[in-house]
Amino acid sequence: MWGVGLGVLAAGAAAGSVLGSALERRVLRRPLAEAAERGIGFGSVHSPPLVVAADDGVQLYVEVDEPGPGVAAGGPTVVLCHGYALNLDCWHHQRLTLRAAGVRCVLWDQRGHGRSGRGMPGPVSIDRLGRDLHSVLEATVPHGQQVVLVGHSMGGMTVLALADQRPEMFGDRVVGAALVSTSAGRLAEVTLGVPATAARLLHRAGPNVVSALGRAPRLVEIGRRTGNDLEFVLTRLYSFSSDVPPATVEFVRQMNAATPIEVVADFFPAFDDHDKEAALPVLQKVETLLLVGADDKLTPAEHSRQIAQALPGAELVVREDCGHMIMLEYPQEVDAHLAGLLDRVRRR
Repeated sequence: MWGVGLGVLAAGAAAGSVLGSALERRVLRRPLAEAAERGIGFGSVHSPPLVVAADDGVQLYVEVDEPGPGVAAGGPTVVLCHGYALNLDCWHHQRLTLRAAGVRCVLWDQRGHGRSGRGMPGPVSIDRLGRDLHSVLEATVPHGQQVVLVGHSMGGMTVLALADQRPEMFGDRVVGAALVSTSAGRLAEVTLGVPATAARLLHRAGPNVVSALGRAPRLVEIGRRTGNDLEFVLTRLYSFSSDVPPATVEFVRQMNAATPIEVVADFFPAFDDHDKEAALPVLQKVETLLLVGADDKLTPAEHSRQIAQALPGAELVVREDCGHMIMLEYPQEVDAHLAGLLDRVRRR
């Protein structure tokens, strides 16, 4: 989350300048095209679109993967919630795995992200996202159908907001939850991998700077176009820990860059305000999986460990040599742990 803010700040500072060496530009020029040639196809997996109206009228973009002909279906619907400055395409690998297993799957773009509407300009709270998730569930999952919620980063916070607002849904309708690289609060204390003094400065000044940039979107977009190399470096630094292919980094960078600066500014203050520790006991009623990278600079592993302390029955997985985008960095391991969660849900 804060890594996106750092990228925006860098893009704003880069406006009107040409950043990076000619060699870097040659190396980074076509990573997504090369990935497509290898059959990865980031952003190419879709189902017919569905529009769901939030309770304030904002149009939310949703896709539902139904089990295909000849595929044995059964079990709960899995609802995937993406993080800040991403979109539903970030679940590329997990979506393909769930499809192959015949699992009914709902994916949606959070408001202001991807293909969803933004709503009225101004700050957006995590509580607002919890109400959006409830609208998506009501529109896409028939009553009587069990649900497993999977949320990455801000998406995990969205799940916690729903638990806070609708605890009666958990244990009956919602039977499982996977909180991936997320936090229940205290994000203002995160150092972002920089010295503590610099981190405190960023936490104090960042919201005002991003808000100011949000009022000058054309300036930021110029910076984003000319600052691709710097954004790429920051994306690698704050999203990954291992040596992932350039195409994977570029995929995340492009999702970040596609998020309008006004939206980045609307959401940015919400993270320091986020506090859903009181909602954690609600998850004791469901099978819970906690996944996080040991080197996550944005939602550090300690935050998942703190959640695990409140949920003694939860499975906690801390993946070494892994950053914030664990589902893209180690997709097969994430898929395997999600499969284990679904198995536990089915055995309940």
